[in-house]
Amino acid sequence: MDGVAAEVKRAREARGWTQAEAAERLGVSQGYVSLLESGRRPVPQRLAPSLRRTLGLSASALPPSELNLDPDRLPGVLGALGYEPFGYLRGRLLNPAAVLLSALRQKDLPSRVVEALPWLALHFPDLNREWLVERARLHDVQNRLAYVVTLASELADAGVAARLRELVVRLEPSRLAREDTLCHDSMTEAERRWLRQQRPQQAEHWNLLTDLRREHLPYAA
Repeated sequence: MDGVAAEVKRAREARGWTQAEAAERLGVSQGYVSLLESGRRPVPQRLAPSLRRTLGLSASALPPSELNLDPDRLPGVLGALGYEPFGYLRGRLLNPAAVLLSALRQKDLPSRVVEALPWLALHFPDLNREWLVERARLHDVQNRLAYVVTLASELADAGVAARLRELVVRLEPSRLAREDTLCHDSMTEAERRWLRQQRPQQAEHWNLLTDLRREHLPYAA
């Protein structure tokens, strides 16, 4: 049973509903609910809004899909997911794993958006892991993903931190040897030389040129 399937079942049982009662509220058959809860049927896009309204599922229940979001759209999307510094913006509600992947694929992002990425992993720790790890490797952003998740794990409670570290461990065998940035490819050569000396140990391990640390994150407190 995958994370979304388990979440559907937990939410239904928390409300004291049978599968048949949940099916009636969702406008589907009892057999369809059974397939969703067993993981044998993925949540379709058309049903996701109803599941969120009826069962109160998190945005992780939305079907993940590859997005090519423009950098200027990311703040609104992050605000829609609940990121307070961008809460005054109203973007489309999307799967957080898809948003994280789209952000990590950007060559350059504003620092305020980069600071929000560990928040996604922290507040949506399941993050459709199989899908996210596979797509991160496909697009060669596994080092960026691993570092973002590492920062999130440093802020999480023990249970969530353990789950996030499991994701990082899964990325370790595919760690890339080439040098990369954390969505700041336009930095100067002087900045690159400085960061090679000043970056955190984990950034060096993941071959990233960044000085982003947990204490820089606005939600770290």
